[in-house]
Amino acid sequence: MSDFASRLITAARTLGPLCVGIDPHAGRVPALFGGDTPDGLARWGEAIIAQVVGRAGIIKPQVGLFERLGPDGMRALQIVCEAARNAGLIVIADAKRGDIGSTAEGYAQAYLGKAAPFPCDAVTVNPYMGIDTLEPFLSAAESNGKGVVVLTRTSNPGSADFQMQDMGGAPLYARVVEALQPAIQRLEGADGWSSLMLVAGATGPDEARKLRQLAPKCLFLVPGYGAQGSGAQDALAGFVRRGNHLEGGVVNTSRSVNFPDGAASAGNLAEWKSAIAQAIDAAQADLTALSGVAERSGTLAGN
Repeated sequence: MSDFASRLITAARTLGPLCVGIDPHAGRVPALFGGDTPDGLARWGEAIIAQVVGRAGIIKPQVGLFERLGPDGMRALQIVCEAARNAGLIVIADAKRGDIGSTAEGYAQAYLGKAAPFPCDAVTVNPYMGIDTLEPFLSAAESNGKGVVVLTRTSNPGSADFQMQDMGGAPLYARVVEALQPAIQRLEGADGWSSLMLVAGATGPDEARKLRQLAPKCLFLVPGYGAQGSGAQDALAGFVRRGNHLEGGVVNTSRSVNFPDGAASAGNLAEWKSAIAQAIDAAQADLTALSGVAERSGTLAGN
């Protein structure tokens, strides 16, 4: 089994760094798929995945937007994760878990275990209860070839409330990365990248460059591109030059590819598919215009 970092960087080198979020916001899943119901979320998510294949290599379902519909919503998440894995996509579950002891172990097994009910390749975690809370995730990742994505410098406006606070001459986010160094080394993979990723929001390009200095072997998950207002240049600020391309992680966009204007007005499935495909292609083209791709194996045409 190849390590998570090697799988992710291969996907980004082949198709580009776009990560497609799957965020079923309340009231926005089209009636074409069943609307804001568990079955609607599952069918809509599967249809998004079908358009991602061949256009991008990574998806990121937002767990909370499935969880709001209770156990049937979580079953919809399970269907989406399984469909993506069966399609050969890399799945990052955006769950932002973080707890102690056996509770953290339960979360880790739910997403990263060998028999995980929500099968994914990596999960986002919150480190602010302490490094010990990450151990169950790190252990599961190490055993099963998975990844752990640590919240570091996030893209939301309130991130500065704590993450930017001075802690003895360095901001808190930098102190977190300092404490993560043993885990980063522990999960280093065959391509030299670690399967411990850092969240580095596109809304803080200067901080992303600082993070790259602090963690040269970490891949970044970059939110904040697109609907949150940041462009490709800021989103790729923490990437590094490798030959003819930039690499160093993936850039997530959700609303702009989940709910583009043409999809909202689509009268049938063919029109909806076309709108989604165009939105994914446009985002990937915007990013690859700056980053390039190293191993393009055909076009970005999908299903």
